[in-house]
Amino acid sequence: MTQKNDYSTRAHALIAQMTLDEKIGMIHGAHLFQTKGVERLGIPPLTMSDGPMGVRQNFEPDHWMTPEHQADQVTYLPCNSALASTWNRVLAHEMGSVLGEEARGRGKDVILAPGINIKRSPLCGRNFEYFSEDPYLTGELAAEFIDGVQKWDVAACVKHFAVNNQETRRLEVEADVDEETLRTVYLRAFHKAVEKGHSYSIMGAYNLLYGEHCCQSEFLLKKILREEWNYDGTVISDWGAVHDTKKAAESELDVEMSVTDNFNEYFLADPLKKAIESGEISEEAVDRKVEHILILMMRLHMLGGESRKGGAYNTPAHRQVALDVARQSIILLKNDNQVLPLHKDRLKKVLVIGENADRIHSNGGGSAEIKALYEVTSLLGIKTHVGGNAQVDYEPGYTSEKAEEKGQHGNVNWQQASLENGGGTTGKKAEENSALMHRQAQLREEALQKAKESYDAVIFVGGLNHDHDAEGNDRSDMKLPYGQDLLVEELLKIRKDMIVVLYAGSPVEMPWADQAGTIVWSYYAGLEGGDALADVLLGNVNPSGKLAETFYKDMNGCSAHAIGEFPGGDHVGYSERQLVGYRYNDTMHVDPLFCFGHGLSYTTFEYSTPQYREENGQSIISCRVRNTGNVSGNETVQVYSREDGAAVFQELAGFEKVYLSAGQECVAEVAVELEHEIRHERKVPVHFGIGSSSEDIRLII
Repeated sequence: MTQKNDYSTRAHALIAQMTLDEKIGMIHGAHLFQTKGVERLGIPPLTMSDGPMGVRQNFEPDHWMTPEHQADQVTYLPCNSALASTWNRVLAHEMGSVLGEEARGRGKDVILAPGINIKRSPLCGRNFEYFSEDPYLTGELAAEFIDGVQKWDVAACVKHFAVNNQETRRLEVEADVDEETLRTVYLRAFHKAVEKGHSYSIMGAYNLLYGEHCCQSEFLLKKILREEWNYDGTVISDWGAVHDTKKAAESELDVEMSVTDNFNEYFLADPLKKAIESGEISEEAVDRKVEHILILMMRLHMLGGESRKGGAYNTPAHRQVALDVARQSIILLKNDNQVLPLHKDRLKKVLVIGENADRIHSNGGGSAEIKALYEVTSLLGIKTHVGGNAQVDYEPGYTSEKAEEKGQHGNVNWQQASLENGGGTTGKKAEENSALMHRQAQLREEALQKAKESYDAVIFVGGLNHDHDAEGNDRSDMKLPYGQDLLVEELLKIRKDMIVVLYAGSPVEMPWADQAGTIVWSYYAGLEGGDALADVLLGNVNPSGKLAETFYKDMNGCSAHAIGEFPGGDHVGYSERQLVGYRYNDTMHVDPLFCFGHGLSYTTFEYSTPQYREENGQSIISCRVRNTGNVSGNETVQVYSREDGAAVFQELAGFEKVYLSAGQECVAEVAVELEHEIRHERKVPVHFGIGSSSEDIRLII
């Protein structure tokens, strides 16, 4: 508290010396990613950058044009969905640290990450930027990530506050969600990001809640954030999310940013100055905002000539962290006949099929786009690791008809038009003309003919890309594009042992899943994704990824579609309430394709001897875990709470990832967190299920 008071005292002393123009310059964008400083008082501008998967490329100050050089190439990190699949707090901290050090190395003060919105529907185009459908898992990993970022004198900016669960009409849609659900599902991770992660800044959302735009909401920003959570950090708008000068000025928003270059016409620029001069708005409203910004700068050692960390980017250590995360993020969904791992010394001929095998993903997705130092595709990774003693053939099998890449050197970026049409749409399937249909059929036939040859292994690599997983775009369904389902079905008739690998940012339907004995899932896994996949396929790494979201058979298995609305019209109804993701499936007995927490290994684990104790007011669940196979590996022990009389059958209450050598045994201890205890409500009888997934419960206590 002393430090906070010292910061406030110093801030007030500076504010007393500032003119109205100087103060207003600090609370709105003066460039696309920068505010104004006050040079005569030693106050620098505040410089920001997008960064969920790495520090974004530079843009010209006033135009969405990128410079014609490569000096802003960075370490391309796995997406947050991949990170969540590791269920590894240590890796979350390490990946946050990489992002923070690279942001500082690029001269940034605020990195606009992490995104922690709950995955309400698999169709949301930005799901790959988010962690999970579960607020506890999201909060635990996000808090570690934020702490990692901020140790480099860079502010994390956790986003988007709040209930920003769709891209369709994101600027104008209102979320109709009851307050209990809001708090227990959609705000819980934000609370942990503030309370445990100590995020120095937070970004408001585009949408409306309870009749207010989130970036000028009295309920969200004042009642919840400032008063209930006692937050003294900086609140930054999403780019173009402010709509009214008086409401924004009198709200707890501190900085208005947008995508246009008319910076003096922003709501918190000249219009605010005129309103203050006319007496309509008090200058004290501006002072409060400037105070929060100055406190942020003090926390980052930006004022008074303090020593500040310089950071670095593209270091070998950073690339190693990206590889470590990628390796633990890959999920083995099926391995019915133990086709995996492949044995390198037995491979003489390998066939890889699928456009995604030879496609990079770093340069798309919206504000998550990265100018990557490099990106190892899965085809490159497989060829590199298999080596020269084996022949690796490749067939694309299908085409996405790549359009001109967005965000490349010298091109106008998509973002300058991102406020049009309500800010986002639901994607429509591209109409396939006869020429394209002919091309798809030709590529499919070439792949099928090749698969009939004698190969030791056939690997299909398909899925989605950033034409589908992208900001401003929601998918219209869960189906694989480009005729992939037909291709996979026909290939499986030829090669029943074909390994199916899918890269995507959100779940897809798999109508052929019963026919496929081996299915591997990877989210966008960063610059070392191809190496990580090869390591898993060849058994150099034992897969340990677990699903952080439910994989539905189709959209009807998702509560947002079965009970609620998605994407809605002017309003979107959250009538499923707390039954989000696995909570719906478990409570309503709806079978998913693959359940929350699922992920196989090349070894097996046995659970025994469950125990419960209380220690320093914390509930601790423990059990013995033994590696009963002959391969070393990681296991994530998951604990689910089951409250008597609760509307939800079970909820994730704790987890711990343990590493065991073959035959080794350990005691796994899991500190559990119960929602009703967080809210200081009365205690109710609670039982705990301990297991390897939400459906694979081994012990009850």
